[in-house]
Amino acid sequence: MLRTRRTTVLAAAATTALAAGGLLATVAPAQAATALPPHVFAPFVEMWTGDSPATLATQSGATYQTWAFLQAAQKGSCDVYWNGDTSLPVASSSFGGDVTKIRAAGGDVIPSFGGYTADNEGTELSDSCTSVDSIAATFEKVITTYDVTRIDLDVEDNSLTNTAGITRRNQAIKKVEDWAAANGRTIQFQYTLPTTTTGLASSGLAVLKNAVTNGARIDLVNLMTFDYYDGQTHHMADDTKTAATGLVAQLKKLYPTKSDSELWGMVGVTEMPGIDDYGAAETFTTADATAVASWATQQGIGFLSFWALQRDNGGCVGQGGSDSCSGISQSTWQFTNAFKGFTSGTTPTDPTDPTTPPTDPTTPPTDPTTPTCTAAAWSSSAVYTGGQLVSSAGHTWKAKWWTQGEKPGSSDVWADQGACGGTSPTDPTTPPTDPTSPATCTAAAWSSSTAYSGGATVSYGGHRWTAKWWTQGDVPGANSQNVWSDSGSC
Repeated sequence: MLRTRRTTVLAAAATTALAAGGLLATVAPAQAATALPPHVFAPFVEMWTGDSPATLATQSGATYQTWAFLQAAQKGSCDVYWNGDTSLPVASSSFGGDVTKIRAAGGDVIPSFGGYTADNEGTELSDSCTSVDSIAATFEKVITTYDVTRIDLDVEDNSLTNTAGITRRNQAIKKVEDWAAANGRTIQFQYTLPTTTTGLASSGLAVLKNAVTNGARIDLVNLMTFDYYDGQTHHMADDTKTAATGLVAQLKKLYPTKSDSELWGMVGVTEMPGIDDYGAAETFTTADATAVASWATQQGIGFLSFWALQRDNGGCVGQGGSDSCSGISQSTWQFTNAFKGFTSGTTPTDPTDPTTPPTDPTTPPTDPTTPTCTAAAWSSSAVYTGGQLVSSAGHTWKAKWWTQGEKPGSSDVWADQGACGGTSPTDPTTPPTDPTSPATCTAAAWSSSTAYSGGATVSYGGHRWTAKWWTQGDVPGANSQNVWSDSGSC
């Protein structure tokens, strides 16, 4: 986004938020979030303003949010801070209270790295840091600190031509995805990229091609459908549709095995309400918002957003590119109200609880000649996370990591658990247990003083337990929040 980081207000922003209770030094990490809904509206929030994101969520109804931005304080660093402000590190003391409140209200957050200023000044993480391992470790720190399941990467300006940074970023994404799979975590990566009215320019497309080359799974491509700066006359809603259609054609070449519906599910759109940075010739109206929301739902795109939540008011009619208002006549939160109904779809069930797998009402009943399966039938449209069970072709299958559209038996993401009602083959990811005598637990003993993140394993009472989300002090098997999943006898 064409945003200038307001360095003059950073210290004041931190002080204001602390006073408001948004930044509490004693706040522990929030409970681990489940995967985001497959269709989610999550407007960007300007994190440098001093506003409490949780308060904004309550006021606007935007319970899902994209937080901008995380960046290095100076070029050459591998450490990131909110807004590049060293008083706002990646820690529960920085906005941890807001995460907790937003999740309690049924929403979630997406941390965003980069942004125009960082991309321009070389403080975007992968441009600044030359160590792929350090970049991956920073991503993992953000994931575990806030227990998030998606990271946004805003890449524009100089970051689009920094080929070394592009490669490092995608190699780090691959490392994090492998780490998440090994630790039972769900994580998605989305790229936010500038666009033309007919799809990505060659520079943005090169970022995605590099991801494919480096084995990085990109779950969503978010188009910034504003600031075209092409001197043309624009009807912003129509331009959004043609830009997204062009993107799908580009994605089809990168991911030829995906269906059209799967490709559309990878599409994200971020508008700029009112007058954008270019000026009045690029004005996204309230009527455009209604049209785009309807189209986005009908088309089945995965992500809808705008820049930014604090602009969703009519306080500066005629002014373009403001951080605090849209520049057009509108009611407060009018764009949010137009978009927030877009969030839909079943959030994946807890991957550690095989008793509550997702169901697909469109899936036909199984052949009565095949063994009865207790797990729900696999569906090409459903999103599955590591540990989830499905049935397909008379067998039960367990997902090793996040997957969508990969059919059991045709991809190594699924471990065959054997014929339904029969003896399951040994899953190479799960060591066998001796039913005649309990073996020594290999997982560390549970401790009441230790903080555990989602996916952590412990032993207690002769059983192995897996944490569903962040926890401390909850006794496995006796906690009111049901945070621990019993993985069976050691």
